[in-house]
Amino acid sequence: MDADAELDRGRQACRRQAWAEAYALLGKADTVRPLAAADVEAFAEAADMLGRGDEAVALLRRAFTAYAGTGEVGAALRCAYWLCKGLAWGGDLAQSGAWLARAQRLAATEPDCPSCGYLTMLEAELHFRAGEPAEMLTLARRLATTTGPDADPDLVAGTAMTLGLALVSNGEVAAGLAQLDEAMVVVAEGTPSARSIGMTYCVVIGTCQELQELRRAQEWAKALARWCAAQPDFSGAYRGLCRVHRAALLQLGGAWPEADREARLACAQLTAGYGESAAGSAFYQLAELHRLRGAHAEAEQAYRDTLRHGWDTQPGLALLRLAQDRPAPAAAAIRRALAETTDPMRRARLLPAAVEILLADRDGEVPEEALRAADELAAVAGAQTIAALHAMACQARGAVLLAQGAAGEALGVLREAGRGWRELDVPYEAARVGVLVALACRALGDEDCAALELDAAGQIFARLGAAPDVRRVEGLRAGERRSVLSPRELDVVRLIAQGRTNHAIAAELVLSEKTVARH
Repeated sequence: MDADAELDRGRQACRRQAWAEAYALLGKADTVRPLAAADVEAFAEAADMLGRGDEAVALLRRAFTAYAGTGEVGAALRCAYWLCKGLAWGGDLAQSGAWLARAQRLAATEPDCPSCGYLTMLEAELHFRAGEPAEMLTLARRLATTTGPDADPDLVAGTAMTLGLALVSNGEVAAGLAQLDEAMVVVAEGTPSARSIGMTYCVVIGTCQELQELRRAQEWAKALARWCAAQPDFSGAYRGLCRVHRAALLQLGGAWPEADREARLACAQLTAGYGESAAGSAFYQLAELHRLRGAHAEAEQAYRDTLRHGWDTQPGLALLRLAQDRPAPAAAAIRRALAETTDPMRRARLLPAAVEILLADRDGEVPEEALRAADELAAVAGAQTIAALHAMACQARGAVLLAQGAAGEALGVLREAGRGWRELDVPYEAARVGVLVALACRALGDEDCAALELDAAGQIFARLGAAPDVRRVEGLRAGERRSVLSPRELDVVRLIAQGRTNHAIAAELVLSEKTVARH
């Protein structure tokens, strides 16, 4: 086969998004006769989609130089965008910055070129990484005014995504989500490049998850799954991140074995040398699954891997310490995490764990810290129309009321939380609320209702493989079956109902922890 025929087949493979075939054919053609700039750019995209990050970067350098040499400034700036992104994914931030500066010098020769917007997106991203949301928003709004609907589809999708992120970062959550939806509409049309589509899916779903906007995340994750199924060769950093987001949603939906598989694949893809800066998110997801199943040693190692890759381990590590019956280190960790976090939506990720841990780490009255944490979570939820946030806030408030002895008031709030989690199809949290409902019913003397709630929760925990929760439910059921409880046993049950750990109960009642566990 002659070089022209091989090149034509390679181009066709790119259009079909058959990336492995395109990579092989374009590579062969390039060895016979150096490819033109447009074909080098296509070759780079094929390499990128296959997870060959270093090769993609080298090819993008070639394409940029070729385009710049023939005066095709717009195409050169487009290549510079993906080149800078690729270098950053590989951890070469200094080189990424140097190429941005070089591209800016080229852009200065044609300041009215629409593709200058690619460089504005890169500048906005730098402000995002530096924690400068106001500066990011200024650039994003400027970008939105200069990018029309008929611009390069990658630029149109990227502009909506950048503006959405900037608005969310500045506390304008509803407006930001609307912009992210606009980005997804462009993606759904299929006009952007494959790498742009993969990146946009990752960013939008990740942002929705961080905001606890589970309905949107679930909807876009289904669309992502369909797109990935049509891209069997898709690999590398963005594929790894897509797997992280999918693992998190599978976990929430109760498909823990599938979530475990996706998390492990994400860890493997993101530690393969390209995209390692995001590997911490994959290890954190794996750690959470280990923790929920009671595999404490494996969870500990995965949290260490999370930290090693520059990712925060909270609130998961603090909850692991609580599960290990170490409430004091758990409380210290969650206090530290809250002290370092100022963004309200990011604090909302920590506050449910803070309430749970602070209620467990006490010797008497409900601590003021736990009350404040529950109130803050309610305030954040009240400022948004996000169903999961509302369920989290109700669950936290119900736990506080129960610990205060206000079982009747707690019951209504907890039932609202349970409805919220069931509507969102989050069985684990719904079952955890069910245990609190059972304890409230028991405190009110309704043992029949308590037994039914415990049975329902126990079945869910058993199906999921949540071993620690299964054991807790079994312990609470054992308490039901006793015909008569001694005053000391009643004291133990009362404190368990308030969320206290065995260690805290033993200290308050001057008992050994073994005695408490037996009760």
